[in-house]
Amino acid sequence: MSMTRHAGPVATTPPAPGPKETDGRTSRRPLALRLLARPEVGVFLGAVAVYVFFLVTAPPVRDGSSMANVLYQSSTIGIMALPVALLMIGGEFDLSAGVAVVTSALTASMLSYQLTMNVWAGVVVALVVSLAIGAFNGWMLVKTGLPSFLVTLGTFLILQGVNLAVTKLVTGNVATDDISDMDGFGQARKVFASSFDVGGVQVKITVVWWLVFAALATWVLLRTRYGNWVFAVGGNKESARAVGVPVTFTKISLFMLVGFGAWFVGMHQLFTFNTVQSGEGVGQELIYIAAAVIGGCLLTGGYGSAIGPVFGAFMFGMVQQGIVYAGWNPDWFKAFLGVMLLGAVLINLWVQRTATRR
Repeated sequence: MSMTRHAGPVATTPPAPGPKETDGRTSRRPLALRLLARPEVGVFLGAVAVYVFFLVTAPPVRDGSSMANVLYQSSTIGIMALPVALLMIGGEFDLSAGVAVVTSALTASMLSYQLTMNVWAGVVVALVVSLAIGAFNGWMLVKTGLPSFLVTLGTFLILQGVNLAVTKLVTGNVATDDISDMDGFGQARKVFASSFDVGGVQVKITVVWWLVFAALATWVLLRTRYGNWVFAVGGNKESARAVGVPVTFTKISLFMLVGFGAWFVGMHQLFTFNTVQSGEGVGQELIYIAAAVIGGCLLTGGYGSAIGPVFGAFMFGMVQQGIVYAGWNPDWFKAFLGVMLLGAVLINLWVQRTATRR
């Protein structure tokens, strides 16, 4: 007789859970490193350091009116630094931004005065001209494939010559005529160059516009599809094109945003001083680019924020006014800017390596 043995289920004990395997993609870096990897954190700390430094060394800075002057100087740089920063995140930069500001102001002034029109007509035409200059830069860039350095350097030289030649031809002088007594001047001044009282301190309206534009730019970059396009074309335009990003539209529109910024700052200058010197603006483009770089934007594109250039512009305004309030030789201003720029480039390099470290 044979016996059949039936094998029953064998009870097994599951292995004890061991340490969870991680790789460079899943491991979490310390909070401090993750914060420092944000493009605006480094410049924020730098802005605080510069503010505290002049707060100690230049007692007049502690006065409310002095801080209002610092914010005003910062705003005139910061309004232009914002679109320049967006353009840099998109992988390009504009050397014509400084003289484009003067071109806009000259257009509005001469058109209104020479044709005896309401100044708002000149303001509107100046906006069209500024947007057209930006569109031309973007169109030349995408159609020719030339670097933005060459394209905008050419535009810079063209505008510089046209500003001087046309102003002399039309007015017989290197400056435009005073338009303060023309129709619409008071209304336009309220929009672009007025002041308001805060606790007995006069604050320029450009400070408000600066913060509004910064908030809007931040929202666009972080919450809209267009913001994703900007980062994509700045990172790798061919890859962006392959996944359906409208590279041509994005590049041209970014240059047009710079044109809009040039128009706004140009209108502020016109309605603050009532007249415009045709030879001004040269060198300002470097200030705008430097404020964006100090604010965390990389020259290689694809990285940056809109908040960073706000602090970058504040550092410029703080140093520019702080040196005066401290009673130092203002010739040191450019030296301070050079030190800040080199320091920012080194910090940005370290931040980029930290952000991409696995």
